[in-house]
Amino acid sequence: MMRRYRFHQVDVFTDHALRGNPLAVVHGAQDLSDEQLAAFARWTNLSETVFLLPPTEAGADYRLRIFTPDRELPFAGHPTLGACAAWLAAGGQPREAAAVVQQCGVGLVRVRRAHGRLAFAAPPLRRTGRVDDETLARITRALRVGPEAFIASQWLVNGPNWVAVMMRTRDEVLALKPDFAAMGDLEIGVIAPSVDTEFLFEVRAFVPTLGVNEDPVTGSLQAGLAQWLIGEGLAPARYLAAQGTAMGRAGRVHVERDGKDIWIGGDVVICIEGELRV
Repeated sequence: MMRRYRFHQVDVFTDHALRGNPLAVVHGAQDLSDEQLAAFARWTNLSETVFLLPPTEAGADYRLRIFTPDRELPFAGHPTLGACAAWLAAGGQPREAAAVVQQCGVGLVRVRRAHGRLAFAAPPLRRTGRVDDETLARITRALRVGPEAFIASQWLVNGPNWVAVMMRTRDEVLALKPDFAAMGDLEIGVIAPSVDTEFLFEVRAFVPTLGVNEDPVTGSLQAGLAQWLIGEGLAPARYLAAQGTAMGRAGRVHVERDGKDIWIGGDVVICIEGELRV
């Protein structure tokens, strides 16, 4: 028997539709099998497709499962903001006024409304530290640059296995033409300072291992970058980052440290509302 599920498609990290990172959101998906979840995510062919389910942990408002075209993720940033926006648009009421609490593979993630937009608290890094020389050599080959191109590097594993490198200029980042086949299992984030722009950093994310060569705007990577840069004094406690420029997008990620937490914020636009029939 065909079942019907409420459906949203939203654009995340933008206040103008079609300029950010799209996300498919299926509500009340607890009746769908793992095979159906994965099949629908492959069919949408978006960076991520998410499924909202009742929570199973105390204190959570909803549970979220996150799929790329290739596999399920324990956490991702733009799905967190997009799913929360869709849940609220569908009438979701948080248990606490201060924040929505999302349950996902990394545990409970808080989402709040700040400065007129949603923001999530960056989850703890599961791995950090300097990148070893062998991995840096693989990254230079994959990005088709020399070893002198990077001025800093860091592991930023928070669900996805991000490894990040910093370049000197925004132009260098935008000029990259990676060899995706050479990346293997690497999930590479690249960042550089930006001058004479409204934003402080330009970011790109390359994740062929997830079935997406380049991700338009990436909350999990931006969260890891913020923890690294703010923690080491390489960025102020509040800044704006751009991502997606090389893909014709205009993603904007709002970063703010508030006490011990680092919040990753962005606007969300609902583009499509309807139902999924499977």
